[in-house]
Amino acid sequence: MKEAPVKILFAGDFCPVYRIEKLAIDKKFDSVLNDFINVFRVNDLNVVDLECPLTTSESARPKTGPHQKAHPDCVNILKYAGVNLVAMANNHIMDYDTGGVRETLRLCSDNGIATVGIGYSDEYATEPFVMNAGGKSIAIFNYADNEFLSTIDGTLQCNRLDPVRCFYDIRDARDKNDYIIVVAHSGNEFYDLPSPRTKKLYRYIIDSGADALISHHTHAFSGYEIYNSKPIFYGLGNFIYDRPGITNSKWNQGFVVRLFLGDRIDFEIIPLKQCTEQPGVFHLTAQEKEIFNNEINRLNIIMSDEEQLEANFRNYCERVYPMYDAFLEPYFGKYITALQRRGFLPKLLSKRKRLLLLNLIRCESHREVIVRMLKRYE
Repeated sequence: MKEAPVKILFAGDFCPVYRIEKLAIDKKFDSVLNDFINVFRVNDLNVVDLECPLTTSESARPKTGPHQKAHPDCVNILKYAGVNLVAMANNHIMDYDTGGVRETLRLCSDNGIATVGIGYSDEYATEPFVMNAGGKSIAIFNYADNEFLSTIDGTLQCNRLDPVRCFYDIRDARDKNDYIIVVAHSGNEFYDLPSPRTKKLYRYIIDSGADALISHHTHAFSGYEIYNSKPIFYGLGNFIYDRPGITNSKWNQGFVVRLFLGDRIDFEIIPLKQCTEQPGVFHLTAQEKEIFNNEINRLNIIMSDEEQLEANFRNYCERVYPMYDAFLEPYFGKYITALQRRGFLPKLLSKRKRLLLLNLIRCESHREVIVRMLKRYE
């Protein structure tokens, strides 16, 4: 008798803050998952990106960008949903340093939730989660862009999205497993397309032997493609991530992917809305589904055309150049930046100094030294 396909569900960023955190503390888990709970009840494995530590620690680590954390009781949302595995290679899991990560790992272990993409050494962090179901062995790797991926003392590491590392990881796992799935936390935040570089990188990972690649991090859902008969999902968007004052935007939209692994790989996309006027995650209405399908088709068309993809990324870069330009200035702050944009304050970096920075960042050998030097200030 032919085995039924193995069903694995992948969801994007889960950061149970603000209204979601309160619902978890009040044990109102049905008000978090709502009508979307049925999506989780029929799978052999449910995988969610845990985008923040679940901790009471107040010891935030030095970093740029916001620090995120949620109450430890929020682990019960995952447990209620039947989440078996959390991907932890991301840019926020280390926000509360060693204490925050250890508490989160202990909570997951105590509640029967496995972890991937993290470990007590760089080598251990690369290890995949492996499951056997339906007569198949399935390995799941988790990688992230290199943004604050370790504790200050280096005792805990997330798995870096490095092409060389990916190649060897997948090569070593290929002969031992029937399927290899890569989960990547990567991309340009608030941008709903992959950069041309990201598209090449994800295709390279497939060429290295992965059977599917699923990405999140950008807080905006993206499109997908079938490359050499293997699916690549360029951005799931947020799963559950409350943000005060943000409703009915790209932040509040996303989808989950259900993979069917049998003699071949199939998939199902299930769109969602989350943390709008009501907290939690919900199915779309018929009209909302039509809008979603039209949008994802539009994104897919752009991604399939190299010139359109390049043009869209160029436009995105033009929009964010002022922000990045401000990052480079010796003095930084919204008031100084505003004055410089209006021409009331001169730029403090000369053209020659900017060319020097370009060379230090662009050249891999220079960048390696610069990163090691700056790490002394963590």
